[in-house]
Amino acid sequence: MKNIFSFKLDELEAYLLSINEKKYRAKQLYEWLYIHKIFSYHEMSNLSKELIEKLTNNLSIDFIKTKAVQNDSDVIKYLFELEDNNAVEAVLMKHDYGNSLCISTGVGCNMGCTFCESGRLKKIRDLETYEMVQQVLLIEADINARVDRVVIMGIGEPFDNYEKVMSFIRIINNPFGLAIGARHITLSTVGIIPKIEEFAGEDLQVNLAISLHAPNDEIRNKIMPINKVYNVKDLITAIKVYIAKTNRRITIEYVMLLYINDSPDLAHELSDLIRGMNVYLNLIPYNETSHLDIKSSTKERIKDFYDILKKRGINVTIRKSFGGNIDAACGQLRSRSENK
Repeated sequence: MKNIFSFKLDELEAYLLSINEKKYRAKQLYEWLYIHKIFSYHEMSNLSKELIEKLTNNLSIDFIKTKAVQNDSDVIKYLFELEDNNAVEAVLMKHDYGNSLCISTGVGCNMGCTFCESGRLKKIRDLETYEMVQQVLLIEADINARVDRVVIMGIGEPFDNYEKVMSFIRIINNPFGLAIGARHITLSTVGIIPKIEEFAGEDLQVNLAISLHAPNDEIRNKIMPINKVYNVKDLITAIKVYIAKTNRRITIEYVMLLYINDSPDLAHELSDLIRGMNVYLNLIPYNETSHLDIKSSTKERIKDFYDILKKRGINVTIRKSFGGNIDAACGQLRSRSENK
């Protein structure tokens, strides 16, 4: 039985017409689900008994379950249990400008990045659209506040689950849905070039972030196997094409790994690679995990790296580090749970 939280508004309209109901009922359902947060058909007072019976028999309204929660001063990490007993994570980060939520798109990941806990546990399956939507809804209910921004950067490669992620974005962006502005939604990819090209044609104002993490093939091949398929040169070309087509700035993500990608020479090489492009470079302190023998760059090395880029005219910032007192690394809470 399909879950109602997987339906985009136009899909729900089409479904209702197919069961001889009025198209406008879709907006009523969206308002109950996403604005009033009513998750029982029987409590939706402006629906007919006949429609309630049809929905009850044909469209599930069941939720995934919250399995574990970890709190830190500025971050809450959630572990969700799915219907098939698999688990995924989401992380809420509290900023002065609002609540930002990082959600997962898959159970595990096949990209195999050497520094990533998610990739250590291989992909089992993609998430369904409703399983992504419900991560947002459950966390809003838990904190009794609105999620202002969504980052699609948790477990899983979003472009490896393209269609369902696009549906998720359109549901949370819809004004009758969660009404999260497109420019407050960011999708992060390791750089699957055909999907970057497809995404450029989606007519969405969603932010795109590229996980680069190295300025050359020699290093990127070692830490990101996807580079052997889509190398640095081709990826940079795809980014330039995307920017030209969409007139949107891209974020370049660069996780700082001690003695791997954090030397002054590499800072110079990185600045040469991206100088003149409409990009924003985000240096990310690495969240260490006990399962992987990789360390985060020191604050001094990150600052030196930053200074070189800044002096060479690169638009660069250092991301605030979250969750130092909990299982902050992506996939870490899930991994710890499975080990138990």
